[in-house]
Amino acid sequence: MWLYFLSFRDFTRLAAEGRDSRKIVITKTMKRKILLGLTTTPKSDWRRKAAEINEIKLKEIALFPTMLGLKERKELYGLLEKTCLEKIPHVHLRDDMENWELEYLQKKYKAWLFNIHYRDSDIEFLKNNPKYAQHIYVENLDGIDKNFLETAKLCGGICLDVSHCQDLTVLCGDGGPARLMNAIKNFKIGCCHISAVLPKSHWAKSLRTKKMVKILSSHYLHSLRELDYIKNYLEYLPKIISIELENSFKEQIEARNYLEKIING
Repeated sequence: MWLYFLSFRDFTRLAAEGRDSRKIVITKTMKRKILLGLTTTPKSDWRRKAAEINEIKLKEIALFPTMLGLKERKELYGLLEKTCLEKIPHVHLRDDMENWELEYLQKKYKAWLFNIHYRDSDIEFLKNNPKYAQHIYVENLDGIDKNFLETAKLCGGICLDVSHCQDLTVLCGDGGPARLMNAIKNFKIGCCHISAVLPKSHWAKSLRTKKMVKILSSHYLHSLRELDYIKNYLEYLPKIISIELENSFKEQIEARNYLEKIING
């Protein structure tokens, strides 16, 4: 297994140096909360998902308005206000979101965890929103570069997208995931995304480089076994976990039940 684990010697050394070793290792005994995710990627029917909230009587979700411009985001907010939804603990931000949106999500739905990518525009967004910087976490994509680490220093730490960690086994070979874990070991992992990991790789455009790359991750879950890879990352999962899938909420509930057995026993 290539995962980075802290030895007792490293643990005590870091403590002696005044560094918070809890940022690196998260105990297995901690109970994690797994949130269903309202995604807005092309194959996700976000209007239908908003309607599902009342049908299933959901009280809290994670929100991914990642693919929506301002007009559609306003429509989504209006749809959510007509539901029984009470909390949105975790929101995936866009770099063009306006300050009133963060205030609205925080006051209306008690949002307290946010994540963002690490393009230049995301870094500019962080600099323009210092009030929220420590509540924002940068998501790892399909590689490690200077912007990723610099963005992590400007905000609360890392939003671990676990499926992208698996992508590194395809993109970089066995050394890729180990390099990622080593690079982020001194940052707090404040939230995370869980998507599907397919048995075979497929081509997709990199969010980081805009080039076509081979990946394993998928925003659509075909089989619950596509979540089994999570077993390799239990040490790194934070208290709040968000499901990032295009599947309906009813299907996501099955996925959450499956993940509960893996993650929380």
